[in-house]
Amino acid sequence: MIKRRSMVGYGVGDFGINLYFMSVMTFLLYFYTDVMEIPALTAAAIFGVARFVDAVSDPLMGMIAERTRTRWGRMRPYLLFGGIPLGVVSVLTFTVPNFDLEGRIVWAYVTYTLFGLVYTMVTIPYTTLTASMTSDYGERTRLSTYRIGFAFAGGWLTSVILEDFVQHSFFENEAQGFLCLMSLFAVIATVLLWITYASVEEVVVPKDSERPDLSQSLKSVLKNPPLFIVIGIFCCGMMSFTIRMAVTPYYFIYNVGDPSLIGLFLGITLGAMIFAVWMVPLLANKYGKPGAIRLGAYLTIVSCLGFYFTPHESIAGIFFWGTLVAIGSTPVAVLGWAMIPDTIEFAQSKFGYRADGMISSTASFFQKLAKTVGGAGVALVLGLSGYVANEEQSASALSAIHGILTLAPIPILFILIFLTLIYRLDQKTHGQIVEELSASLSDSN
Repeated sequence: MIKRRSMVGYGVGDFGINLYFMSVMTFLLYFYTDVMEIPALTAAAIFGVARFVDAVSDPLMGMIAERTRTRWGRMRPYLLFGGIPLGVVSVLTFTVPNFDLEGRIVWAYVTYTLFGLVYTMVTIPYTTLTASMTSDYGERTRLSTYRIGFAFAGGWLTSVILEDFVQHSFFENEAQGFLCLMSLFAVIATVLLWITYASVEEVVVPKDSERPDLSQSLKSVLKNPPLFIVIGIFCCGMMSFTIRMAVTPYYFIYNVGDPSLIGLFLGITLGAMIFAVWMVPLLANKYGKPGAIRLGAYLTIVSCLGFYFTPHESIAGIFFWGTLVAIGSTPVAVLGWAMIPDTIEFAQSKFGYRADGMISSTASFFQKLAKTVGGAGVALVLGLSGYVANEEQSASALSAIHGILTLAPIPILFILIFLTLIYRLDQKTHGQIVEELSASLSDSN
């Protein structure tokens, strides 16, 4: 039984990680186009290249992590030693160098790519800790609940303070504001990752005989049907979330015409997600993990349609539907991370070895790929619609921004719903697998 102290200690790490994640997710595209003054189509290319490299590095990091053996543990050392490098490179990513446009573009390519690589070095081991801390189906749901609750809290803090902070009068410009804020976030996140390192214990440690080689790790992924269904569910949820977050600043700046509402909107919607997080275990217990995700998707689809038909002048309506969209998005954010570890035991029962690093990193790879497609897609559509930074937008650009925010997630969520209907690794089946693995381990001893 995992103590609450360990669950909280595990969760606070994602508070720190999400200071980076939400800054990049919600504001980096705006930072490139409106602060660094990089053309939208060029920004789309930067997102595509950097995030692709980031995603490709995930399986490599997964293999490295699952083969790590140190006196500090398998996954924990990366939190201890990776926090400072991640903080440094995050600051560089939000730095505007005194270069011409070509130089700024090169800087953006290099720093964002480097950020992704270091981010992977920290987050893949952090994610895998869920499987290393417990093999219990319900405990993993509770662990993910704490994790995502703190993650949303970090995202909420970012959304509430970032816009007002960087535009404050005591900064000469937004560039200086971004630099100062990311420096503060780097300090906070590093300390929280160290707290996670000190608070958690890796109790599910494979024996040397269960340590897979490369071909075995790949088999655990490629011949693991439940994993790919979960990945599909996860990718749909991430793509929908990425699209909405990336376009939100543009919507309030250009469609609504009031950028001061960005922080308030994100603060309220993410705040609603923080409260909704704690309802997810109850829904999962009653309807199962796929069923809870499906209910959230239904709510999100209806709310997106409501949002679409809401006039830009109706601030109350925008906030109402936006909040419901956020609440509907919560179950997949929580339960996706709780379902991935279950597929590790599924593969272990089939093949006799535990490829936790490779499986977790594969999930992360596709999640990041979905994020890449979502973020680059937003930038691409903006560019093709005639968007011009810091100018009055054309009707086509305004229509594109509105459509991306409200309608684009809907077909993605229908795919998600279908995937939840064909998923079969429920609590009973997983429990039987864990019992068989435990019995096998006892016999071998």
